[in-house]
Amino acid sequence: MTSGQILLLILLIFVFWFYGRRFFMQKSVKNYDANEAKKHSKSKSVIFLDVRTARERAAYQISGSIHIPLHELKEKLNDLEKFKGKEIICYCHSGSRSLTAAAILNKNGFLSANLKGGIIEWNN
Repeated sequence: MTSGQILLLILLIFVFWFYGRRFFMQKSVKNYDANEAKKHSKSKSVIFLDVRTARERAAYQISGSIHIPLHELKEKLNDLEKFKGKEIICYCHSGSRSLTAAAILNKNGFLSANLKGGIIEWNN
């Protein structure tokens, strides 16, 4: 096998791993569209978690949501312990980072979901 073939094989493995991981994450996490999430927002047993950066959040946010950027989530799981009995709907700009956040929360014993389409769909 030539070095070019090895490099191509490594690239293909990475692509399959990345997209396969996303596919299985989407299957394992509950996804709400904006209309479903808005209906759930009226419930006192639902919390919205904004996983965007502070700069993104400053532009617009879902009223009453809490904020923990995705890159800080694993370190701040203890901050969410008080919400363990509630469903946590994660959101970001487009629904990609929030999918990862919801998977992290589920893995750590939280009941969580993803806002499919993120704040973009929420605002439409």
